[in-house]
Amino acid sequence: MSSSTVELTKDNFDEVVSGSGFVLIDFWASWCGPCRQFAPVYEGAAERHGDLVFAKVDTEAQPELAAAFEIRSIPTLMIVRDNIAVYAQPGALPEAALEDVIRQARALDMDEVRASVAEEQAKAGRAAQGEGQSAGE
Repeated sequence: MSSSTVELTKDNFDEVVSGSGFVLIDFWASWCGPCRQFAPVYEGAAERHGDLVFAKVDTEAQPELAAAFEIRSIPTLMIVRDNIAVYAQPGALPEAALEDVIRQARALDMDEVRASVAEEQAKAGRAAQGEGQSAGE
């Protein structure tokens, strides 16, 4: 791992992710062939985008983090902006596709994303309240 990426653990995860406005996270394992193929692509992007935080989670060493994010296959790339996961996709991306994903994530209007998340949470809250009410209320 190069100095351009950060190794995430359950101990530093919250600090790194909440302390950064834009974090890319590569969930990987040393035994995973596609992960090893994706590593140099990811490292290259990290060097090109020095303003972003590129992090890696070794799913073997950090099973709690893999479980918390429901990682089912690796590699999985996740992008977190302002503490909101805006992208999560399994599979090793070629360089052009990774650059395109980064470009799209940079272009997101985070005010719109936050409004959409708030709306979804409100809908979920209303649905949960509706389940809790009896016919006599």
